[in-house]
Amino acid sequence: MKHRVVITGMGAVTPTGNMVEEFWNSIKEGKVGIGPITKFDASGYKASLAAEVKGFDPRNYMDVKAARRMEPFCQYAVAASAEALKDSGISMEQEDPYRVGVSVGSGIGSLQVMEREHAKLLEKGPNRVNPLLVPLMITNMAAGNVAIQFGLMGKCINVVTACATGTHSIGEAFRSIQYGEADVMVAGGTESSISPIGVAGFAALTALTSSEDPLRASIPFDEDRSGFVMGEGAGILVLESLEHALKRGAAIYAEVLGYGATCDAYHITSPAEDGSGAAKAMELAMKDGNVLPEQVDYVNAHGTSTHHNDLFETMAIHKAFGDAAGRLKVNSTKSMVGHLLGAAGGVEAIVCVKSITEGYVHPTVGLRKPGEGCDLDYVMGHGADMDVHYAMSNSLGFGGHNASILFGRYRG
Repeated sequence: MKHRVVITGMGAVTPTGNMVEEFWNSIKEGKVGIGPITKFDASGYKASLAAEVKGFDPRNYMDVKAARRMEPFCQYAVAASAEALKDSGISMEQEDPYRVGVSVGSGIGSLQVMEREHAKLLEKGPNRVNPLLVPLMITNMAAGNVAIQFGLMGKCINVVTACATGTHSIGEAFRSIQYGEADVMVAGGTESSISPIGVAGFAALTALTSSEDPLRASIPFDEDRSGFVMGEGAGILVLESLEHALKRGAAIYAEVLGYGATCDAYHITSPAEDGSGAAKAMELAMKDGNVLPEQVDYVNAHGTSTHHNDLFETMAIHKAFGDAAGRLKVNSTKSMVGHLLGAAGGVEAIVCVKSITEGYVHPTVGLRKPGEGCDLDYVMGHGADMDVHYAMSNSLGFGGHNASILFGRYRG
């Protein structure tokens, strides 16, 4: 028998707020967290804008020694996990630590430490490279540091599927609880790749917008969209089996109902042109959750503001939902916080849960006129106050990775 899985805690570090409530309030205000890059001198780069985390101090979440042994992507994960665990009310003194696990992914890890240590290698030789280069760099250290920081000794995994990382991480945590491998999973994604090589690499791929207007840079589904804006941060959920949550009297935000994962097996960067892979992921999530297309109220789209993604994802939604696609609310949180890469699915899952609990679907900020073929209700102009019973979050990654998570209002 599969266990029901519920959400009891949330934590966020984002370009528009370093706590869930601050972030959610900024979402309701339509605040755009995009601006000129400050982490390095971006003059001469094709892309000059990014959605940077602001005012983050790791010492608010860990001691100085621990912070020095973590790169920002790990620091963000630990900070968001601290908020999520506190929000959940879980006391590890009362838990079997081997039944509490971690599924936190990063798509890239630390490009910054690679840049620093490569320069040191060239300038001073191999014997001067930081002994901690590898553990500072590798992507699994976000999950590892979260586990170490909070004493979580259960299943600890790091899913790496580029921009689908956060959603896959939540989905695999969901499965782990469903099938009895854990009672509790700390799950989500984290990323901090706004660095010279990161921006130069994505720009060389022509994936980033060259817009210099923060309000017209990340404009998913708009006819003038020209690429995504790099963001950074972390989004973390605490998932629990329903039995475990009820036993300890936890407050429940929502239920995780379904998870779908597929691969386009088509191209290393472009989605399948008919949207079939993404559509199948959505269909699998609905089938898994025993929810019909006409029951879903809202889809938080991957919505990157690239021409191909937005068009092909629109086609995928039509394919998955059929006649019900026209009544869906579809938006992109990336219109405000940019593309958080491996963290996107974690942050956007939080948006889905808040939309369910507060009955509000935010607008796709900056969208003025949908582009050719983009013919869904993208919540233009202003948000929608409405009952949200079922919400889906999509994430699509380079390599053809597709992931969809279906959330529902908790019903006892």
